[in-house]
Amino acid sequence: MNEKALTSTVDASAVAAAFDVERVRRDFPILQQQVHGCGLVYLDSAATSQKPQVVIDAVARYYTHDNANVHRGLHALSERATASYEGARQKVRRFIHAAETHEVIFVRGATEGINLLAQSYGRPRLGSGDEVLITHMEHHSNIVPWQIVCEQTGAVLRVAPINERGELDLDAFERLLSDRTRIVAAAHVSNALGTINPVERMIELAHGAGAIVLLDGAQAVAHMRVDVQSLDCDAYVVSGHKMFGPTGVGVLYGKSSLLEQMVPYQGGGDMIKSVTFDKTTYNALPYRFEAGTPNIAGVVGLGAAVDYLETIDFTTLGAHEHELLQATTQSLSQVTGLRLIGTAAQKASVVSFVLDDVHPHDVGTILDTMGIAVRTGHHCAQPVMEHFDVPATVRASLAMYNTREEVQFLARALTRVREVFA
Repeated sequence: MNEKALTSTVDASAVAAAFDVERVRRDFPILQQQVHGCGLVYLDSAATSQKPQVVIDAVARYYTHDNANVHRGLHALSERATASYEGARQKVRRFIHAAETHEVIFVRGATEGINLLAQSYGRPRLGSGDEVLITHMEHHSNIVPWQIVCEQTGAVLRVAPINERGELDLDAFERLLSDRTRIVAAAHVSNALGTINPVERMIELAHGAGAIVLLDGAQAVAHMRVDVQSLDCDAYVVSGHKMFGPTGVGVLYGKSSLLEQMVPYQGGGDMIKSVTFDKTTYNALPYRFEAGTPNIAGVVGLGAAVDYLETIDFTTLGAHEHELLQATTQSLSQVTGLRLIGTAAQKASVVSFVLDDVHPHDVGTILDTMGIAVRTGHHCAQPVMEHFDVPATVRASLAMYNTREEVQFLARALTRVREVFA
């Protein structure tokens, strides 16, 4: 290692060391428990992240003190609930750097946000011969909605390939863009591989072809700062439960110019200005896309999660998670018979692998007896599994509360798994 590289490594380690992971761990009460008599090692944050006490308290406080419907009541509880609900929208706007508060639409999660865009923007505009371009590494939530809308409209779904490292083939992506491409939908970070896509360049190329761009940011916002204006994406979706917030709540961000072109695909209360049997006039943004009583407690909890994330120094967090990722990759690479799946140069905190002829489900079951929680299966990314010619993988996904000791324990535990099946 040359002197410059050594200095860079030392600097990076110093930044990572500045992240107080033990203080963070104390904020998450679930991590203090034992599972099967062992201390919990939670390595499944890509599936759902754990919740800090402040989020749990915010949800409990809403139900204990403020439980009422929003936007419709004149009494004190409704006014407090509405203030908390709309306050969370402001927090999300600042967190992702949206230009306007009305560009933040509350949905059940990233999945619903993608479906909303597909049906409210894509379906009225796509026609025979039009194209939607996605990538081979997408979560099913960013595949199936586009298949549905293509079947409805006669549009064609195109898929940009990935290489053997799990990286997007950017040249092939560019070649697939044409004057027929109307929508590009891609993961910011792959849930199955951890690959960080070159989204800035992808957006630039797509806009040059006249297409709009949706980014699935479910795996990104808990690990890196996201600025939707700087990215210049047209839409961005997130799930609250992957960013230390409650389940059943998420966000569709859309540029005002995009959202104004969209018509609701769900009707009901609060998304209207007036209703007669002859005609309905829709409400203004963002409410026209929030039909019915929303997940108020979830939104309040999401606001608390954003508040919590705003207390985190993302520079030291990024260094901490990068060091953890390197340590995990290095430790697992030394396990005999272990094959890493997804080795992109630019990765977030996901390490997927297979172990000899041991089925991933068996690996996960044995690890669970040692208190280690990992995810096994196809991770709602079956085309990725097909690409790597595996039925499933074991996925260890890291978050701010994980430690080097935990990933070292994982490596030792995997050696024991091999011994069981020797």
